[in-house]
Amino acid sequence: MATQTATLLRVPASAGMTLPAFTLWWRELVRFYRQRSRVIGVIASPLVFWVVLGSGFGTSFRSGSAAGQQHYLDYFYPGTLIMIVLFTSIFTMMSVIEDRKEGFLLSVLVAPVPRSAIVLGKVLGGTTLAAAQGLIFLVFAPLVGVRIGFGAFLLVVLTVFLVSFALTALGFAIAWPMDSTSAFHAIINLFLIPLWLLSGALFPLSGASGWLRIVMRLNPLTYGVEALRALLYPQSPTQFSLASSMATLVLFSLFMFGLAFVVANRRTTKPAA
Repeated sequence: MATQTATLLRVPASAGMTLPAFTLWWRELVRFYRQRSRVIGVIASPLVFWVVLGSGFGTSFRSGSAAGQQHYLDYFYPGTLIMIVLFTSIFTMMSVIEDRKEGFLLSVLVAPVPRSAIVLGKVLGGTTLAAAQGLIFLVFAPLVGVRIGFGAFLLVVLTVFLVSFALTALGFAIAWPMDSTSAFHAIINLFLIPLWLLSGALFPLSGASGWLRIVMRLNPLTYGVEALRALLYPQSPTQFSLASSMATLVLFSLFMFGLAFVVANRRTTKPAA
């Protein structure tokens, strides 16, 4: 950590955003993969959830005329992928709170680098980790009968990247003003887990009650799940077209990054107690 802090402090003002952002991006990757228990947990927990819940519902699940022919493991697969991305994106941003307590964040803030570089580096670091973890889960796609062509695979990568970027930026915006990981977890349980539950990952939008359908349509994660479902199961009907889902994800990503940038520039970092 001391070496990385010294590198940032030596960055000249003319260096702009590239070098500081790259340094923070690389630090996020190294830090995450040195904690092997986190790497295993991010994949293993959703995998167990997918297998147990999917096998439990099994063929009793019905999502509509055509989709009702799916085994629940098939239907739940895109939602599980989004769950992996959500967990990695959000919990990676706990490093913002940890960096503040360790004094690293204060060292970065006094370095002659723009705060936009800090936001970009941290968010891209979390995005890379979340997208990589989500794409690793694609190795289980053949188990649910998914065969992805090269073009569809590129669109899946883009979808996962956009969801990861938006959720990581959201996690950054939540974590930046906080000093406690306990408070961060409370926000996650209160807000972000329901965000996933109401994304169509567990049950289809078409079968929900009227008010719940409205909430699900307003939920940007719904469009990520729908985009993945359209790419992985092109024969199955979806609630939204792929183009509209992708456009919504782009807007969601831009809005969340803008929010993270505004929060980082409006809030001051408090010294560790």
